Amino acid sequence: MVRDLSLSRIRQGLRDKEFSSREITQAYLDRIEQLDPGLNSFTQAFREAALAAADAADQRLASGDARPLEGVPIAHKDILATTEGQTTCGSKMLAGYRSPFDATVVDRLADAGAVVVGKTNMDEFAMGSSNETSYFGPVTNPWGTNAVPGGSSGGSAAAVAARLAAGATGTDTGGSIRQPAALCGITGLKPTYGRCSRYGLVAFASSLDQPGPMAQTAEDCAHMLGAMAGHDERDSTSVARPVDDYTGGLEGKLAGKVIGVPAEFFTQGLAPDVQRAVEAALDQYRDLGAEVREIQLPHYPYAIPTYQVIAAAEASSNLARFDGVRYTHRAENPESLIDMYESTRAEGFGSEVQRRVMVGTFVLSAGYYDAYYLKAQKVRTRIRDDFAAAFEEVDLIAGPTSPTAAFGIGEKATDPVAMYLSDLYTTAANLAGVPGISFPCGFSENGLPVGMHLMANFFREDLLLNAAHRYQQVTDWHARVPEGV
Repeated sequence: MVRDLSLSRIRQGLRDKEFSSREITQAYLDRIEQLDPGLNSFTQAFREAALAAADAADQRLASGDARPLEGVPIAHKDILATTEGQTTCGSKMLAGYRSPFDATVVDRLADAGAVVVGKTNMDEFAMGSSNETSYFGPVTNPWGTNAVPGGSSGGSAAAVAARLAAGATGTDTGGSIRQPAALCGITGLKPTYGRCSRYGLVAFASSLDQPGPMAQTAEDCAHMLGAMAGHDERDSTSVARPVDDYTGGLEGKLAGKVIGVPAEFFTQGLAPDVQRAVEAALDQYRDLGAEVREIQLPHYPYAIPTYQVIAAAEASSNLARFDGVRYTHRAENPESLIDMYESTRAEGFGSEVQRRVMVGTFVLSAGYYDAYYLKAQKVRTRIRDDFAAAFEEVDLIAGPTSPTAAFGIGEKATDPVAMYLSDLYTTAANLAGVPGISFPCGFSENGLPVGMHLMANFFREDLLLNAAHRYQQVTDWHARVPEGV
């Protein structure tokens, strides 16, 4: 029943009494039980709680008191604190941890009536681009079970692609919503930094992290973002700005809009089949009335090293709290307090987390702070300035989301630099704080999804959603479903 239904279609069907929330939620839970053992996209499913929430939603629907997402089944990335189930961040360090509170975006989606079917697998503490670093095992891509789904929100992307949830939350630090969305053939939006509250999001890199929606279509993401966005007094980085009517602007015409395409995007490293799909999408935008012109982002090539220095530095600080003293994993029979710290962190953190913590500690250390961290912050300012200059000339910036389609499980696991380059086209948006969206625009020579990436100026999520929606009205890449699901 749910295989061919988008979140927006389910939302309308519930209002039209075509089916009940219990029926649709039961269908998703059954699919999770049937299909997820082969995907590993969920760390936990909430069957009893989800069905109870669905029954409550049906009562509100029957009484005519439906909220914006009443009865719609979604999933949450396991980095967002929830009182239901565990909050593990894909790590042994937090295995078994139960949060005493819900994250703000979790609360807001619940207040909008969404039904939560479970929590999705992820790269440990959101550190990874393939969803292979999770303590609970790798997630596989529904489009090819030997391929990665991307990361770190790979569980959310795979769950939506396999129709195990109508939508899912993700978090994006350097591309962790958009890159897995591209590799799994769904739509994923990273909002402007500060648009959605980070309260209750277990921090990786505090100046970069941002929660956002993942779903089949731009229209679906607009419904989710409308519930998630808004100021939160508990988050000092949350921006006090009214929430736009994201669904109301979807049908706007693209005539007169200018799309900039940086020359820096189409260089060595971009797979030819990805380039062809993106160029075809740009031709489609010309047909829709938009002007496409070449622009320059001079400091874009420095985005990856800048991101890696800043993200690692912030991670080393944020993860210092996981020491075995309070609520995390603790090593058994330590010989001393120092031994407890060292053994706990050695046992609780996986190799990728340890690598980034050590790099972050190094770049913040005496003698190296100026050479690495301070210089990275200066380059970050230059990258932000490049975007500011570009958006004086264009409305949107377009390009590929990832240099390649999904790569094989284990293919880059022993080469961290190659793995980091998977985020080549996405990290700059996080460094600048601007919003970005990825949506399907074709398939690779191997039959794997290809994503197109759009960026806009601060708080212009409405423009991103409009542009993606208009493209999806004249194409059907977003409607394709993997075989076997």
